[in-house]
Amino acid sequence: MIQPKIKDVIANDATTILYGQRTLNIFGKVHYTIIVLKAYYDILTFYRKALRDKECYYGPFKGEFGHLLLHTVPFLMHLHKKGIKIHFCGLEIGRPFLINEKGESIIYKFYPLRDFFAEVPPCMNEAIPPPDVREEIKKFQDIAYKSKKGYLNIADHDMYWFVYRNWQLNGRQFLYPIQNVYKTKVENSCVIFPRKKGNAHTNNNGGPWDYMQIARMVAPYFDNVYITGHPSMSAELQAENNIKICISSDNRVVLEKCSNANLIITQHSGAVHMGAYANTKVLLIFNGELPIRGLADTLRYRENLSSEPVDFAFSYTEIEDYVKLFNKNK
Repeated sequence: MIQPKIKDVIANDATTILYGQRTLNIFGKVHYTIIVLKAYYDILTFYRKALRDKECYYGPFKGEFGHLLLHTVPFLMHLHKKGIKIHFCGLEIGRPFLINEKGESIIYKFYPLRDFFAEVPPCMNEAIPPPDVREEIKKFQDIAYKSKKGYLNIADHDMYWFVYRNWQLNGRQFLYPIQNVYKTKVENSCVIFPRKKGNAHTNNNGGPWDYMQIARMVAPYFDNVYITGHPSMSAELQAENNIKICISSDNRVVLEKCSNANLIITQHSGAVHMGAYANTKVLLIFNGELPIRGLADTLRYRENLSSEPVDFAFSYTEIEDYVKLFNKNK
């Protein structure tokens, strides 16, 4: 198996709490410390009230797939496991993840936001949604504040980015085995996420791939190759032979294909974390100059959800060699 070399990870790239003050002068560091202390106070106040009242409000989640899978779903599952009734405001497309091992919703009351990614691309949890979605968020926040229950407003950038994501790593995440709900059959299959979002090349995601070439290359080693992902962030490909197109904004489709599969192939994106939810091996493909920006965070956050390491390939040849070996060792 192809494992990452140390140079593939930017050593000081992990967005820890200390990372946020690395370039600040003494006055900036004092100001940042105040921000961090306030964030801790807000988070701990929320958490204690949620545990005490057995009820809380959380949201709005309006962001990227990876942020949903790494920072929102595991925390909400943790709260649910503690017996807490959760009032959640978030994207409707995230609902399929918010269940327990029996397929039952973990959300007490859902305040859904429509899928607006065809209009506004997601960015962390900072997208500025269309006016109608912003109105729904405001309605939720008014209800949350008036409730006097614990409310964690994850639209607060500094709290969310530098403190909350790191705080929850210490025993405040949990995953129900939802792959047991979505797995419908045992098959020798592979899932490919044909990512197409924003710039053609970024230091986080690398450069573009010919996903049809990849699909054709791996197809001989699987009974079926499923191409899936969100329509607004996926390249358009054509079905042929055992290559099936399952592009969908319905994450039940994505979860089913990944839970049935032996292997997931994806760029460095939120889809990497589907492996933890589907209990499926992940091959991360990167086409560009090393090191990979943000990989340090990807690996340290993922470790909290899955003990299964991510494997890597950096060229078409390495992808094919990996799949050959993977097929032989199944």
